[in-house]
Amino acid sequence: MDKPEAVKKSLFGKTLTELKSVAGNLEMPGYSALQIAEWIYGKRAASVGEMTNLSKAFREKLSQQYETGVTPFSKFVCSADGTKKYLFPTKSGKYIEAVFIPEKNRYTLCLSTQVGCKMGCLFCATGRQGFQGNLTAGEILNQLRMIEESSNITNIVYMGMGEPFDNTPEVMKSLEILTSPWGFGFGARRITVSTIGITSGIQTFLDQSNCHLAVSLHSPVEEERRELMPVTKAYPLGTMIEMLKSFETGRQRRISFEYIMFGGLNDTPFHARELARLLNGLRCRINLIRFHPVPGVELLPADERTMVNFRDRLSRKGITTTIRQSRGEDILAACGMLSTKELPGKG
Repeated sequence: MDKPEAVKKSLFGKTLTELKSVAGNLEMPGYSALQIAEWIYGKRAASVGEMTNLSKAFREKLSQQYETGVTPFSKFVCSADGTKKYLFPTKSGKYIEAVFIPEKNRYTLCLSTQVGCKMGCLFCATGRQGFQGNLTAGEILNQLRMIEESSNITNIVYMGMGEPFDNTPEVMKSLEILTSPWGFGFGARRITVSTIGITSGIQTFLDQSNCHLAVSLHSPVEEERRELMPVTKAYPLGTMIEMLKSFETGRQRRISFEYIMFGGLNDTPFHARELARLLNGLRCRINLIRFHPVPGVELLPADERTMVNFRDRLSRKGITTTIRQSRGEDILAACGMLSTKELPGKG
């Protein structure tokens, strides 16, 4: 009986340090790690055989144990506004979603970091399906590598499925690959990572990267936020804000707060005053977000006039505040609507 073929390991998603270890174990010269990185990230090679500045002997040796390890998307659907939602299979047999958002001179990709989510936020479709696993750095970056618009992407946001700082090691690894000259060479200022406020992950992120930070806030009142976001029990709002105030982010780095507005819940003048008080002394901006109803959730969106008044109150307090334009609602690609159910559409 023939022996089953050995499963090859992926090169895609490895850092330069890890590629040096691969090269060393295969008795390849040290500089070959940089060559491999250039092929899989810069030149986006689909196979080891394309790495023509490696000797034929080294290519054969490398291909016996490794493959590039990229995975095509399964399907996509396109919104009337040009937003596209991609469905990717994972090694666990589940699916993740990535969203491409085209604007005038800006093409943004929204990346997922987990399959599902364990945070249980009341308003989020992803959280309602539970947690099914962390993505590797390779699976996170595969979303960028394999979409049709990959070469046009100008900005990346970690705002898809999952909580990035519940998967901090792989997220940080993906950021290293994204921003390094041997990797994708993305500027850190074109990348934003969003979190619900896991302070340990925020600290690591602030210490080890120069990317922008976005925090899902949704209420300045601890008790209300705890109802919306149970994780507040473990990571109190006040503790997180004080930590951010104590960290010197520099003029070029942005901290922003995402604030979904729920009708009659967190959209009152009182909430605007409390929000301004909470954030006093912290250089930041606030993005107000329209709520998109989720089946089984008894929350209502704030009306447009209320959102405008809320924005203006905060602006008068000296806080840069914007109302984010909703994109991809008709394909369930807007904030809080991602889930791993099978997508209809093209593939």
